[in-house]
Amino acid sequence: MPTIDINAAQHQLPELLEAVRRGDSVVISRDGEPVAELVAIQSMTGIRQFGTMKGKIWIADDADAPLPDDIQAAFEGK
Repeated sequence: MPTIDINAAQHQLPELLEAVRRGDSVVISRDGEPVAELVAIQSMTGIRQFGTMKGKIWIADDADAPLPDDIQAAFEGK
C-alpha cells in the first residue's frame, strides 16, 4: 500500500484512481502523517428481494396512531 503526499496526490489523481480500480489502496498523507486511505467501493452482491421478511416481522395496526396526550407533552418538553 503506497503512501503519497496530498500535494502529489492532487496532481496524480487519475493514476491513483486507476490503481485503486485494479485493487490497490493508497494512503494519502500530509506532512508525513497518514490522513486518508483511498480504496475501491465494494459493489453490492446479489439483488434485493422484496418480501423476504414476510412472516418474520410484525407491525402493530395502530403503529401510526397519535400518541397519548401525556407522552406527546413529554416529547414536546411540557
